[in-house]
Amino acid sequence: MRGTKRLLDHCAAFGVKQLVMVSTGAVYGAAPENALYMNEDEPLSASRTYPEIRDRVEVDAVVSGFVWRMPEIRTAVLRPVHVLGPHSTGMMADYLRRDRPPTVLGYDPLIQVMHEDDWCESIALTLAKEIAGVFNVTGPGVVPLRTAIAETAGVPMSVPEFALRPWIRAAFAAGLVPWPEGAIDMLKYPVTISGERFVHATAWKPLFSLPEIFAAHRERRSEP
Repeated sequence: MRGTKRLLDHCAAFGVKQLVMVSTGAVYGAAPENALYMNEDEPLSASRTYPEIRDRVEVDAVVSGFVWRMPEIRTAVLRPVHVLGPHSTGMMADYLRRDRPPTVLGYDPLIQVMHEDDWCESIALTLAKEIAGVFNVTGPGVVPLRTAIAETAGVPMSVPEFALRPWIRAAFAAGLVPWPEGAIDMLKYPVTISGERFVHATAWKPLFSLPEIFAAHRERRSEP
């Protein structure tokens, strides 16, 4: 957080004209009361049940405030959906490369994904259009989690939540999986966001379809 504030201070002091901050749609948090398509005005609640993401939530909030505090600097905060592809990283990217990814028994939330090349293009478009503000960035649609697993050549391993939580907690502590216990809620509840504001500002349209995204992600697999 201190580094982010220092960066923003330097941007103001040295006359930076444009700044793009990469956040994530996960900052809204996974919760049963979530609206189907959340807009940028929704509260950032991820750290409520997912403390490991607290730093990202705080950085997002600080830079989002900077957007309005320093209007002379064209600052854009981008909150993308899950980014997939052969070079992508992150919780969902790693999860969907597993042969037997664990799922919570009785749950199958909707998720949103986009191709890594589309994500790069959206950043370039943000710079080219010189837009400022907070923007969700979405892909071609939504899909149930279990469908995403099947489309990336995985087989879901359904586990009751009471057994999954201690297993994930122990596996994360031992370095066997990269997702902490708080990420389990993302396997239960949807975090679906509206990208209308970004589309209106940039005429954004993703190039890759859902089948193409999943096919690209299958190019690189990891062992459980």
